[in-house]
Amino acid sequence: MSDLSFEQMLEGSLKTIHNGEVVEGTVIDVKDDEIILNIGYKADGIITKSEYTNDSNVKLSDLVKVNDKMEAKVLKVNDGEGQVSLSYKRLAAEKGSKKLEDAYNNHEVLKATVSQVLDGGLSVVVDESRVFIPASLVSDTYEKNLGKYAGQEIEFVISEFNPKRRRIIGDRKQLLVAKKAEMQKELFERIHVGDVVEGVIKNVTDFGAFIDLGGADGLLHISEMSWGRVENPKKVFKVGEKLSVLIKDISGDKIALSLKFEDQNPWLNAAEKYAVGNVVEGKVARMTDFGAFVELEPGVDALLHVSQISSEHVEKPSDVLKIGQEITAKVVDFNETDKKISLSVKALETKVAAPAEAE
Repeated sequence: MSDLSFEQMLEGSLKTIHNGEVVEGTVIDVKDDEIILNIGYKADGIITKSEYTNDSNVKLSDLVKVNDKMEAKVLKVNDGEGQVSLSYKRLAAEKGSKKLEDAYNNHEVLKATVSQVLDGGLSVVVDESRVFIPASLVSDTYEKNLGKYAGQEIEFVISEFNPKRRRIIGDRKQLLVAKKAEMQKELFERIHVGDVVEGVIKNVTDFGAFIDLGGADGLLHISEMSWGRVENPKKVFKVGEKLSVLIKDISGDKIALSLKFEDQNPWLNAAEKYAVGNVVEGKVARMTDFGAFVELEPGVDALLHVSQISSEHVEKPSDVLKIGQEITAKVVDFNETDKKISLSVKALETKVAAPAEAE
């Protein structure tokens, strides 16, 4: 008969554990500030809230349930009260660190939610391991407001892994650059001069607008915005607006765009509308010392020479005309080749002499 007591035999049937060891257990109770695990040892394992998560606002009962299986790292075999002190958080961090190391070595793309927006960049957490993404590596363009990334799930790669110095650096920029390069390649393979494509206005300047074509930007120069005259592009176009644009030219990686569609060219039927002898109406668009230019319609201007403004002598057009003034005049010359039209108000003022009365 064995001289061992029941307690001794029971203890002998239980496993032994050591500090630093990873154990698996079953949750037998969840309190507000701790989780109790049956780890197959003579004492239960305890995971305090601070050793489970860095988030002090969560409730452990919302995260863990009785009978859940868990792995944890042994901190102390005897915590002073006869129980085993465990850490879930530190084991997760170690696993996360190994995951990040593998991702660094394999150039793997990771995905995580931005947990903090800092002065110099963004912080994300991968399995309890923190990754810092500097502001310069958040995007391929300057980001004035990093706050928009708070709580957003983003993709990145690990560009530097040095856990001893606590430097684990993420890079989102290179993914965006690579994606844009791929999209640009696909775009240039697809488009040709003369195509009409959809785009979104990305930026508007005094000289034109930059249109995002999905892979590359095209320039819509102020001179190509309309058959008529555009004085201020910012009053005509808005960032984010969608446009159908004509590809006028492709030179290397530069794309010139236009809104001057040929089927809308006002000169297509100008010869009939503005034939010599026709009486037309227009608006004074600009003036010089030798005459005034009258806009008959967007894209069609005509010259009203100073000598044709009135049957009376006019020294300067500005003496009798104003910008924006509506006038009626007669077409006295039409040159379709050079797209030049000459007008005369004077011709309308010429009176036919009345017939003499019979004696």
